Amino acid sequence: MKPDLFQAPDYYNLDDLLTDEHKLVRESARAWVKREVSPIIEEYSQKAEFPKQIIKGLGEIGGFGPYIPVEYGGAGLDQISYGLIMQEIERGDSGVRSTSSVQSSLVMYPIWKYGNEEQRMKYLPKLATGEFMGCFGLTEPDHGSDPGSMITNFKDMGDHYLLNGAKMWISNAPFADIAVVWAKDESGRIHGLIVERGMEGFTTPETHNKWSLRASSTGELIFDNVKVPKENLLPNKSGLGAPLGCLDSARYGIAWGAIGAAMDCYDTALRYAKERIQFGKPIGGTQLQQKKLAEMITEITKAQLLTWRLGVLRNEGKATTAQISMAKRNNVDMAIHIAREARQMLGGMGITGEYSIMRHMMNLESVITYEGTHDIHLLITGMDVTGIPAFKS
Repeated sequence: MKPDLFQAPDYYNLDDLLTDEHKLVRESARAWVKREVSPIIEEYSQKAEFPKQIIKGLGEIGGFGPYIPVEYGGAGLDQISYGLIMQEIERGDSGVRSTSSVQSSLVMYPIWKYGNEEQRMKYLPKLATGEFMGCFGLTEPDHGSDPGSMITNFKDMGDHYLLNGAKMWISNAPFADIAVVWAKDESGRIHGLIVERGMEGFTTPETHNKWSLRASSTGELIFDNVKVPKENLLPNKSGLGAPLGCLDSARYGIAWGAIGAAMDCYDTALRYAKERIQFGKPIGGTQLQQKKLAEMITEITKAQLLTWRLGVLRNEGKATTAQISMAKRNNVDMAIHIAREARQMLGGMGITGEYSIMRHMMNLESVITYEGTHDIHLLITGMDVTGIPAFKS
């Protein structure tokens, strides 16, 4: 078992911009990752299994709905604290952060924002501790970047709704207790429904043979004439804007999380470059390796500044969807590039499970695609600056 020697880079003294609470939240999450995630994550990734024993700890460090108000079981933290928790969890593993992100932004957030008081009290406290785990059903087998074309639907049967359809690439699906599912009513309007495990006709087959996010549990949601009680409809927002509002929160968390993965790859490569002797000196003393390391820390620093500013805007209620898209796209692209460069620096050792780099690299291939693909986020920025949507006919 290799010790977790991670030291976070802070080249521009960004800690000076954080409050004592921010730093306390971050250190708590960092210590937990070093203690509970790092020692086991390679094994679980190799065997493609989510380590369910960490769920309770994720809840204790605020990994589930940290910004949800205290009266609903959340920690009542601000958006920068939420981001810092995601950064530290993804430093451990993107798949673990996916579990945390989905629970926070895609399950708890819509129940809090779009649900009624009865729904909030019924579900949020148990989701905050991890007693209940949730998933988010938006993507379909034939509708990914264009979720508005979904075919999952429900009909009003008088005393209940009848739900039919299927969702795909759903994190947490195989073990989730509830699913926040987006479906069209008979007029074609999109609504959110809370579907509970055990409802007849609701199944969650697991997705196997992944080369990425192997320590995350991914599956499908199948609805075959599922009777959903009418009180399980989220009443306070409908239309495509409802699930997209959840994705704003999730993408913001990813923007922070990707920095964590990049930091881990950089820190690993830096330490290796100082210790690995070739041609009579550490490889860190060669120009090409210094170039790689200098570019890595520059890109990490730029991402940190971008994301901190976005966190301030989120706290002020001013951040736009397009601004969040820019940060998600930039930071994941930055992280995947750093992972690839770091892998090269470690040579053959870079592909082994003795180091975290190859695992991060494979994970980031999913992160660059989910919650809006790399190219779609580019077009969101393009639409924002030109006013012309390129992805619509």
